[in-house]
Amino acid sequence: MLNMSFPSSAIFLLLCLFGSCSQGQSGDRDSGMTEGGKDQTLSTTMDQSKGQSPQDSPQSPAQDANLAEATFGNGCFWCTEAVFLALNGVEEVISGYSGGHVKNPAYREVTSGRTGHAEAVRIRFRPELISYAELLEVFWATHDPTTLNRQGNDVGTQYRSVIFYHDEEQERIARISKEAASESGAWKDPIVTEISPLINWYPAEDYHQNYFANNPDQPYCAYLIRPKMEKFRKAFADKLKP
Repeated sequence: MLNMSFPSSAIFLLLCLFGSCSQGQSGDRDSGMTEGGKDQTLSTTMDQSKGQSPQDSPQSPAQDANLAEATFGNGCFWCTEAVFLALNGVEEVISGYSGGHVKNPAYREVTSGRTGHAEAVRIRFRPELISYAELLEVFWATHDPTTLNRQGNDVGTQYRSVIFYHDEEQERIARISKEAASESGAWKDPIVTEISPLINWYPAEDYHQNYFANNPDQPYCAYLIRPKMEKFRKAFADKLKP
């Protein structure tokens, strides 16, 4: 039987990361990072990237028989992408949109909340180095799964907590993992994470890909993502790339 006990490292990360995350949000306001600050940060980037848009139809990353895939939505995909890229065994992370009803959505459409899509990351990984269950451990530990349609200052259905499973086995593991997380006592409020089949996946515009690495000094990256990454690296040091 699959062992899905919630590890102490993840509980540690939840306690220290989200405690400091709240402090970081008030600090962001002092630095001009108000609610909706992500959209403000994007204005210059979008001007520099005019003409770039998602593909005209749902795209799947290039197939490799040795790689498996997972798709998660847990807030801003800039943060999520940076976290999963750091894990040993993860080969590629693509930021995109999933779970909505509008074909080929642009970022501004998704942020309106009317397309039904969530910001999500498509992860390609080597199961012999990191399992789907271990990816879920990181998923739970690096966002707040108890806040409906919100992660910190990012508000809207596009920021909902969601696991998009690729097959029945992933669904089974995700539901066991969610139950274990709920019973761990790490959160005082109920977990509201959605578990749904992967549908209508579209990669995001080019300027969203590898955003933290390409824009480390952007206010959103400097004040929110960098501190989160530092705590993540400490708590999951044994799972990071060499």
